[in-house]
Amino acid sequence: MKQLFRNITLVAVALMLTTTACDDGFAELNTDPNAAIEINPNFQFSWVQLRTSGERYENWRAALIYSSTMIQHLATTCSYWSGDKYFYNAGYSSSLFDRQYTQAVKDMQDLIATLESGAAGDQTMLGMARIWRTVIFHRMTDLYGDIPYSEAGKGFIEGIDFPVFDTQEFIYKDMLKELEEGIAQISDDGGFGSADFLYGGDPAKWRRFGYSMMLRLGMRMSEVDPGEAQKWVEKAIQGGTLQPGEDAFIEHTNGPEGINRNGIGEVLDLTNGSAGEGCPRLSETFVNWMKDHNDPRLDIIGTLPVNGTEHNGLPNGLDSETIALNPTGTTTDDFSTVNQAIVKVSSPMMFLTVAESEFLLAEAAVRGWHSGSAQQHFENGIRAAMKNWERFDASIVVEDAVIDEYIANNPFDEANAMQQIGEQYWAATFLNEYEAYSNWRRTGYPELTPTNYPNNVTGGTIPVRLALPQGELGVNPNMQEALSRQSLPTSFVEHLTVPVWWDR
Repeated sequence: MKQLFRNITLVAVALMLTTTACDDGFAELNTDPNAAIEINPNFQFSWVQLRTSGERYENWRAALIYSSTMIQHLATTCSYWSGDKYFYNAGYSSSLFDRQYTQAVKDMQDLIATLESGAAGDQTMLGMARIWRTVIFHRMTDLYGDIPYSEAGKGFIEGIDFPVFDTQEFIYKDMLKELEEGIAQISDDGGFGSADFLYGGDPAKWRRFGYSMMLRLGMRMSEVDPGEAQKWVEKAIQGGTLQPGEDAFIEHTNGPEGINRNGIGEVLDLTNGSAGEGCPRLSETFVNWMKDHNDPRLDIIGTLPVNGTEHNGLPNGLDSETIALNPTGTTTDDFSTVNQAIVKVSSPMMFLTVAESEFLLAEAAVRGWHSGSAQQHFENGIRAAMKNWERFDASIVVEDAVIDEYIANNPFDEANAMQQIGEQYWAATFLNEYEAYSNWRRTGYPELTPTNYPNNVTGGTIPVRLALPQGELGVNPNMQEALSRQSLPTSFVEHLTVPVWWDR
């Protein structure tokens, strides 16, 4: 009440002054002494990192409901989980776009403007911020194609209220430039220190993270522009990629606010009053692949069904009625759930792991873009992927002997190398569903069998992108040009079947 009275008083005084005389002290009078004029860069960087990890809202909708079920990591009988039914839900589809632009993008642009001006911070901070900005936009352009990029988040800074939609090709080439220049700005001095939730401000790790992002982005262009892709992949390898123990992830805690919690954990952690309502189960595709490979991760990722003594995956594309006709189980209690030990609200959120980096290096070697051993990188990737689960719970340990046996029983086959690498990448990116979905679209591995749920909107094909927000079309006049350029019809339902630029 005191604050409300104070605001009303300031407004009244302002009106009186503007109608009587000019006053040199007007600006000072109307400045709230309790408001921060400049935000501490350390605090802002921490905030942006958490915002990039995201809340339950977008993680539930874009990562789980859509990406995880389309990629057949998870399956569900709940009708509102649109992903493996190939339905279009406008709010679910645009959820990542809606949240990231109003939060992470806006604050990141403000932080970069502050650091570039020299008003606060240092060059190492700026380099790290530029790399993290790439993380934000990389995820969004992979899901949506052409998006606001070069002018995004500059409404307050430069008065750009209607940013242009840049082409994905331009975005990718600029993101690679940003990575290269950002890495070069990182020295052994300065940085965000403990305010950096990724590496605690460690400059060497940040440089290797930047090069590993360069490797991922370069490889993403492998089918659409192999010459350019090879150039950036080779540059990333020369710079040096992530080493064992350097996975890029953000730790989360159980509060005090929602943003400190793992957004996926908030949905799947049934012990925390989850709104997931127990809908998702491990997909039959995923479970059967792990069974076929005698994969020890199945007992890490999954919990045995209530009604069963061995793992059983739920087929994608069923509902509460058609499950009754399914020969492998007629109720959700007949199927494996996600292990609660790895989907706590305090679980880490993975962005890029050593395993992913090693599999990409293996692919580069197969393509002739890297002189290293494809087999060695492949095996390194498997080891790192299995060891990675220790980060989720200290009790989850896969012994070296178990990993050795797995590799011996699933040896690298040069003739089928791309399939093997793609499938292992898919297994290693469970719970990093945005990345799993993107790499599947690029490589085609694993080879998934689509569902054909009644009244689906894709003609029984797995969606190849998420749709932009419909409301943006009536707000930003630049959006129509972007739709026309990508051959996207005005019917947003049809967007799900139009590949993004790099998906060839």
